[in-house]
This record gives sequence, structure tokens and C-alpha cells, in this order.
Amino acid sequence: MNADVLAELVNRQKDGAILVTHSMGGTIGWRTAIRTNKVRAIIAYEPGGTPFVFPETEMPKITEARFKALSASAMGVPMNDFLKLTKIPIVLYYGDYINLGSENVGEDKWGTEYAMAEQFVAAINRHGGDATLVHLPKIGIKGNSHFLIQEQNNEEIMKLALTWLKSKGLDK
Repeated sequence: MNADVLAELVNRQKDGAILVTHSMGGTIGWRTAIRTNKVRAIIAYEPGGTPFVFPETEMPKITEARFKALSASAMGVPMNDFLKLTKIPIVLYYGDYINLGSENVGEDKWGTEYAMAEQFVAAINRHGGDATLVHLPKIGIKGNSHFLIQEQNNEEIMKLALTWLKSKGLDK
């Protein structure tokens, strides 16, 4: 229902929309882009907690968390729907505190989400899309919790997204 409502809103925009999602909103973004061709790009901050979208014939390997119920999940959609995600640029940003197998429940849970995000990005790109996965500590940006867009370095995080949008010709 959320994706239906968001798609309706996006369809009302003359020039479409760039979606910025966070956490459980990630799947709403993917599903919205399947429902309308007016999504121009998706910036996803630590998507997870709800299913990532994959072709129903290419379901990913589930990486299990120590507490299995917290493991990342996936849902299959028809290939024609999945291919709609390959028509727009997508970037996923993840902060610190991601560690598969950690005794810290949150780190372990987000480790499974990151593993799913790697497979999601690979699937998009394998089908000719343009998806990018950025783990901020790997590019020297540290100190970000799950709410990375609210941290003290949020201006730096915003500049990353703006630079990415410019690189895709979407900065206007």
C-alpha cells in the first residue's frame, strides 16, 4: 500500500522524483519504482528490515543472523518488474556497526542486510542496471550509526549523495 501511495504522488510530479529512503523504506522505494516509470533515481540509506527485491527466478542466498529472525530477507518479483529497477541509478549507503557474527545483535543483523544489499546491487548490475553500494568506513567516513543522515557528519553524507546525483546528470 505504501508503494502504491508513493507511486501516485510521484506520478503527480511533472518531472518525476528522486526517492530518498531509509531503513524499512528501502523496499518501498524499490516497489515504487516498479509501479511508476517516473522515479528518476533512488538514494537508500541503510535499507533493510524488509525484503529486498529480486527476480523470482534468481532468489539470493540468505545470510542468517545469530538470531535467525533478524536475518535480512528477499522477495521475488516477475523479471519484467525487476528490470524496471535497472532503468534508474540506485545508490545504497551503509555506516558503521556492520559485523556478521558479532555478539552485538544490531551489528550482526545489519551485517545480514549488507550481505543482502551486495547481492541486490549485483543482481541490478548483472541485468544492465546502475547500482552502487557504499560502505562509508571503506571510503574513510566513520562514526555513523543506522541513522547516518542525522550524525554530526551529515553534511559530508549529503555531499556524497549530491556528488552522486551530479555524476548521473540528476543535479538539476
